[in-house]
Amino acid sequence: METTELFQRFSVALAVGLLIGLERGWQEREDNKGVSAGLRTHALSAMLGATWGAIALGTGTTGPIALGLAFLVFSLIIAFYRFREISHEGQFGTTTVVAAMMAFALGAYAIVGNYQVAAATGVAATALLSLKRALQEWVRKLTWIELRSAIVLLAMTFILLPILPNRQVPALLNLNPYEIWLMTVMIAAISFAGYIAVRVAGQKRGLLITGAAGGLVSSTAVTVTLAHVAHDYPQQKNLATAAALIAGAIMMIRVIVVVGVFNQHVMLALIPPLLSAAAVTAIAAYMLAGRELTGPGAASEIELKNPFELSTVLKFGALLAVIMLLADLAKAAAGTSGLLGLAAISGIADVDAITLTMSRQAGADVSHIVAARAIAIAVGVNTISKAAIAWLTGGRGPGLPMAIVAALAIFAAALALLLVPLGVAP
Repeated sequence: METTELFQRFSVALAVGLLIGLERGWQEREDNKGVSAGLRTHALSAMLGATWGAIALGTGTTGPIALGLAFLVFSLIIAFYRFREISHEGQFGTTTVVAAMMAFALGAYAIVGNYQVAAATGVAATALLSLKRALQEWVRKLTWIELRSAIVLLAMTFILLPILPNRQVPALLNLNPYEIWLMTVMIAAISFAGYIAVRVAGQKRGLLITGAAGGLVSSTAVTVTLAHVAHDYPQQKNLATAAALIAGAIMMIRVIVVVGVFNQHVMLALIPPLLSAAAVTAIAAYMLAGRELTGPGAASEIELKNPFELSTVLKFGALLAVIMLLADLAKAAAGTSGLLGLAAISGIADVDAITLTMSRQAGADVSHIVAARAIAIAVGVNTISKAAIAWLTGGRGPGLPMAIVAALAIFAAALALLLVPLGVAP
């Protein structure tokens, strides 16, 4: 290793030690106990690790053993020193010991390994140390329901999802298990995010945050969740309905953005109808939510339950599978001439699949106008579908306003098409 690179790596080790030491020293300062192991100690620990790392590089096969023994001796000394200190103070804690060990290890790794990884890890470790009070407060407020739901969601996402085949399976009528379960996980994640949003932002704004976030992922899925909220908590009906409308408006804008990534001609054709429909939907959401957000009345208390009902999630997955099967049957029966019909069927549950397909095929397999029509039909059907889902899931409370707004949004889109026809796109 050249001298210049060695100095560079030592500088990274010193910077990591200083960063960790600065945080530790500040914590000790706030606790008014004096600085026992602060800036200098951690900086020197990192430099000591870097020195032993350099020695290990220059001593051949025995280098790693020497470095390991040095780390062990250093850890024992720091642990003994900290034990004497906490025995005298009567307050126990191992964070300072682990921080010093981390400084030594990162200092050594900056020499023998990737110094960029060492620097990034040092920053992450410092950030974690600085979040002590925030993390303690969060753990104090954490409930068993929240922990259990997070574990179930992680299991659904990182254990079951990766092992599912991401292809059409003949034994399952050529359905794609991965895609179906991905949407199932999506609705569970949206429900959990909505629960956390309500906990953090309050019952009023939390529902609206849920709708906005859900619209970026799946407005259909978030409509199912919010319709359940409107049904279970009638006092929150208007806010839940407004949140579902916000999800729909954001979905329309998201479609424009996604199409623009792949085909700007189709995007230009879709801007007038979709923006008009999104504007009508957003205005309706504001009218529903504005009075309750700014009015003098306090938010009605909601008894927070399970962040997501597994039965609801599984039912949604089954419904999606049926719709995907029907779409495949329609395509096989009608061929390319049934493209618009397929778009309508696809839009019942989701607009992303048909949006991506048409955006990529526009100008090649299909014309820009046909692609834009297919996407517009899918969005329109999806808007009507969500109103029906809200009515079936949550009853007349959320269903009627969403049906009225869906009709107004489609009318606005049709009016925009009269003024700026799709045919203006190249």
